[in-house]
Amino acid sequence: MRHFHSASRVLPALLSAALLFPLFLPAGAAQARAGRGWSMGSRGSHTWSAPPSTPLTPYGVRPMQRSYTPAPERPYTPPPAAAPYGAPNMMGARPVMRPPMGAGMGMVRPSFTQRHPFMTGFAGGLLGAGLVGMLSGHGFFGGFTGGSSFLGFLFQAALLGLLIMWVMRLWRRPSGSAAPAGRPGMVSGGAVSQPVTLSPDDYRDFEKLLLNIENAWSAENLTALRSMTTPEMASYFSQQLSELSSQGARNVVSQVHFISGELAEAWREGNLVYATVAMRYSMIDVTTDSLGNVIEGNPDQPVTVTELWTFVRADNGRGNWVLSAIQQPAS
Repeated sequence: MRHFHSASRVLPALLSAALLFPLFLPAGAAQARAGRGWSMGSRGSHTWSAPPSTPLTPYGVRPMQRSYTPAPERPYTPPPAAAPYGAPNMMGARPVMRPPMGAGMGMVRPSFTQRHPFMTGFAGGLLGAGLVGMLSGHGFFGGFTGGSSFLGFLFQAALLGLLIMWVMRLWRRPSGSAAPAGRPGMVSGGAVSQPVTLSPDDYRDFEKLLLNIENAWSAENLTALRSMTTPEMASYFSQQLSELSSQGARNVVSQVHFISGELAEAWREGNLVYATVAMRYSMIDVTTDSLGNVIEGNPDQPVTVTELWTFVRADNGRGNWVLSAIQQPAS
């Protein structure tokens, strides 16, 4: 009985410790490098469109999880059943009026009879009256002097010719300026995106930024991180470092080694230039507690990571590249 009572006291304590132990582990510690394995940031007008696949990311990328750039509105979808206007459909909601055909692609030019109904009817009446007069032997419009004057016939013929020319001129006149066609490179939101060519110096800058950002992250140097990232990315890094600190943990990244990189896309947008690069690199990635004890990762075993980093700079030839987004490849 004594052993049973001892066990009854020990088991609840062990269960409580097992339940509380995960609270002392940092969330996402297995991916505790800069960014902690998230897809976050902004890529201008390309934020919510996937970058092209590369040999390093053949299956594309995961959707953006955090971004200051608003997500595009959902496209219009017609109601499931055609109901009379104002009557509720099968889903209990009133149908939305459909946009006119050709909206956003230029208005379709209406016919002459639709644009000039009065003139069409008037001209038709004149022509009809003249033909009836000729068929009844009274000449076109009854003749200038009752149909007996040859000069009256010539005047009527000239009048008919002028009427036909006037009708043809109205027919050829444009009904209004058509909507301009979309230019190549036009993207959502009205911004114009144009591809650009990068130099070898740009790729060296990307590699240097990768190494320096990971080192600044490991040193918890927010000042250095702000100088190499956009304000948005700096705010994400600051939040993540604060979360680790609140859990009494620290992420230590060392021996960062760049392996290879592939350009996914580079483009000019307004007065900014963007470049999204798939980069593969290795590092020692461990998470320690406040005493320096390793609680996650292997200090003797480097890990290899592939991510897509997007950099941005001013389009003046003198601006420095800074990190604006990190995306994770799809598996």
